[in-house]
Amino acid sequence: MSDKPSVLFVCVHNAGRSQMAAGWLRHLAGDRVEVRSAGSAPADQVNPAAVEAMREVGIDITDQKPTLLGYDTVESSDVVIMMGCGDVCPVFPGKRYEDWKLDDPAGRGVDAVRPIRDGIRARVEELLAGLLPADRP
Repeated sequence: MSDKPSVLFVCVHNAGRSQMAAGWLRHLAGDRVEVRSAGSAPADQVNPAAVEAMREVGIDITDQKPTLLGYDTVESSDVVIMMGCGDVCPVFPGKRYEDWKLDDPAGRGVDAVRPIRDGIRARVEELLAGLLPADRP
């Protein structure tokens, strides 16, 4: 890993879970981590319930766009967090991979998305603690 670790969040549509995770990591890490997200079959837009749930906690993801997962994006990331992409996500030696089992917020209202959002925050905090030990600025 370089001085500034890079994390890639991957889910099928890149419209809910991965966008919320990327939003949390940007919010919590600032510019200390390079944050990416992508999907194997990107949607046309970020899930409005995910946008609203994140807005409720002061994080704006309205400017994010679902992006197609590319081999180069995976290859240039230090940590790849898979959130339901299964075998579609390419595996490269030397990368750290995690598979986060999370409910899919697709088709759900904001009330159902809030617990998913909060679960993602807890996982991102744990990830960040491992990426940026307390003694680093």
